[in-house]
Amino acid sequence: MDWIQTYSGRQFFVLEPRVADIDIGDIAHALSLQCRFNGHCREFYSVAEHSVRVSHLLEGSDALWGLMHDAAEAYVADLPRPVKRQMPQFSEMEERVLKAIVESLGLAYPMPESVRRADDTLLATEQRDVMAPPPADWLLDPTLAPLAQRITPMNPAEAERAFLARYTQLTAHGVLT
Repeated sequence: MDWIQTYSGRQFFVLEPRVADIDIGDIAHALSLQCRFNGHCREFYSVAEHSVRVSHLLEGSDALWGLMHDAAEAYVADLPRPVKRQMPQFSEMEERVLKAIVESLGLAYPMPESVRRADDTLLATEQRDVMAPPPADWLLDPTLAPLAQRITPMNPAEAERAFLARYTQLTAHGVLT
């Protein structure tokens, strides 16, 4: 069976993910080195930092969900939304990995709607702060305004530390049981 080697040196079976193979350090490290928007930002802006920012818009277990909503990308990378829509098998594989991750954390599946809205709020903020002026309307939800605070991207090491610190903060306060 096909597998990838993770940062910590583990085998991870992408097509049949196992809860026992999920490692928060692997997730934090990989996401800190992956750039949002397929690298088309004005400067490097990681998926880890994005996830931390989404998490801070939420409370309770939704905050942990916000931190982990893109965690499958640590194991299967990501595809831009227009490409992913054309590849249902990739989306199914990514969903299997995400289910294993949230199961390992004791979170209920599926992702709460509040996380989707927080993610979209960050998307509007990122469009303003880390992308070039758009050539056309992104067709974002008009009820979700960008955050007032502007994004100044972290470097990968800072993003990894922030991700792990947020995880520790959320899990130390009883989000995980």
